[in-house]
Amino acid sequence: MSSERFLLLLSLALTVLFCQGWGFAVHRHIHRSAVDALPPPLHGWFETETEWLRAHAVDADRRKAKVPKEAPKHYLDLDAPALSCLDVSKGLPSFDCAAEACTEDTLWSYGVLPWNIQWTYNRLTRAFMEKDKAQILQAASDLGHYASDAHVPLHTSLNYNGQLTGQDGIHGLWETRLPELYGDRYWLVADAPEYVSDVLEWSWNVVLESHSSVDSVLRLERELVAEWPGDLLVREERGRVVQKQRVPEWCALYDQALEGMVERRWRGSIQGVASLWMSAWVDAGQPNLDSLFLDRVKCGWWKRRFGACPKSPGNG
Repeated sequence: MSSERFLLLLSLALTVLFCQGWGFAVHRHIHRSAVDALPPPLHGWFETETEWLRAHAVDADRRKAKVPKEAPKHYLDLDAPALSCLDVSKGLPSFDCAAEACTEDTLWSYGVLPWNIQWTYNRLTRAFMEKDKAQILQAASDLGHYASDAHVPLHTSLNYNGQLTGQDGIHGLWETRLPELYGDRYWLVADAPEYVSDVLEWSWNVVLESHSSVDSVLRLERELVAEWPGDLLVREERGRVVQKQRVPEWCALYDQALEGMVERRWRGSIQGVASLWMSAWVDAGQPNLDSLFLDRVKCGWWKRRFGACPKSPGNG
């Protein structure tokens, strides 16, 4: 192994500790853009809490170190030999059917992402029905995060960070480094949200589509590294920390070789999140939420500070 390749692996192997789905900035952008994509009246309600949804877009990642069983909710290692019991060619299994075929412990060991999207969707639907603003926001934030993770190919593979093929760090490269360098060039205006009639089927289809790109993500990186004649790494300051990153020139070749994959999955995440939020509200019976979201806006912060607002669920 060349010394340059060794330094690359040594530097990027540490990023496995911080693999978070899309990078934090992208998760926040997805939530912001999903709010923009919503139709009225949901758009007007969620727009009043856009900053909250952005700020809490990565809550689910932050829970991984503290909450048991949180991490498996973000992925499904479809290519794990232990999951050969999942024959999706015969249908997209519910959690109960999958647990019967593979055991529940096996599923939690290798990921429960598609089912978790459905569970979180059900939480959001109940929160809409109960007009519980705090639960609406938390469930919407979590649902947006998990649905976005499902659009990331390496969230569907046991080789999620290239650790099985000597490509350590590829997770952060695909979902963070490329968006940082080229996100401002991507076309990220999503299509209008669509009603999702079967959330489990939608979740499975997104996961399977992501998984179909795993081979390209890994193969193209491996080929371009082997062909690259110069240095692969550059030192960059991130706040008070100096990190080693792939050089932009190499990243440009990788982004081109992926033929818009990162851009498409990012844009698809935005539409998917907006579609799920809208569908949960529809399934809840399309409740009027003016009292939860708009009364707070009508009563300015100065009046709220001195308790001069009319009492309502939106002004708590």
